[in-house]
Amino acid sequence: MLKNKDLLSLKDLSVKEIEAIFAMTKKLKAKNNPTLLKGKILGMIFEKSSTRTRVSFEVAMLQLGGHAIFLSHRDIQIGRGETVSDTAKVLSQYVDGVMLRTYSHKTLTDFAEAASVPVINGLTDWLHPVQVLADLYTLIEVKKKLKPLKIVYIGDGANNMAHSWLYGAAKLGLELVICAPKKDHPVKKVWNEVLQLAKKSKAKISFETDPKKAVQKADVIYTDTWVSMGQEKEEKIRLKRLKPYQVNQKLVDRAKKNVVIMHCLPAHRGDEVTAEVADGPNSIFFHEAGNRLHVQKGIVALLLNKKKRKQ
Repeated sequence: MLKNKDLLSLKDLSVKEIEAIFAMTKKLKAKNNPTLLKGKILGMIFEKSSTRTRVSFEVAMLQLGGHAIFLSHRDIQIGRGETVSDTAKVLSQYVDGVMLRTYSHKTLTDFAEAASVPVINGLTDWLHPVQVLADLYTLIEVKKKLKPLKIVYIGDGANNMAHSWLYGAAKLGLELVICAPKKDHPVKKVWNEVLQLAKKSKAKISFETDPKKAVQKADVIYTDTWVSMGQEKEEKIRLKRLKPYQVNQKLVDRAKKNVVIMHCLPAHRGDEVTAEVADGPNSIFFHEAGNRLHVQKGIVALLLNKKKRKQ
């Protein structure tokens, strides 16, 4: 079981809790339990558009015997001025858990503080923990183990994916290189917390600005979109700054022959990754995407069977 009521950040999970999620994922992927969450309801609030997050959570609930309700922020009162706290308290009367995909991380934490049911971070501008849990589980399946893999994250080092990878690697004692322009260095608060966690787990966390150097002996190369939702006004500047960090075949050839290429999707072929690499033999993009469903089954199975917290 998970100690905390919510899943907001990998920073809050212990190694045993991450392993518990993976164990439940493996169990449910091998043999689904269509009655495990019978009668359970997951509310899903979306401020940001979604393909994988919405479909995978909704299918996960349905396959486990529960139900999911899609709630666009434009269709509920939170979009018309009702406070986050009031919305959380009201929804806690109706559903067994809430997944939020929102911009501000504070919106998520304020909601979780007020809610008496489990709250899951489906993505914020700060973190995307469910994606990295799926990424890690995929690597266990593909590479059979996480240590001593050298994982190289290339691109925007200050976005939610980079931050979540940092927390995940630091918790599990992995080797992770963040390769990005100096301007896109991980946020100082995250970086400092990660370095402290790394001391305890003996993780090898480093920052590199040269992609050619970073990918040498890499087992995993990970990339993500250079322009996240809400950054559209910066698109031209960001594309120009990050162009040298494109994951193309020449760069892949500098890594190990059996390197795997990962991307949380959606991929912008021709920007952060070339079509040749995205559709090539080293790409595991869609294996990774498929595991969003299975890992999130593990998450909701462990969280939604908990008793509500008294308000």
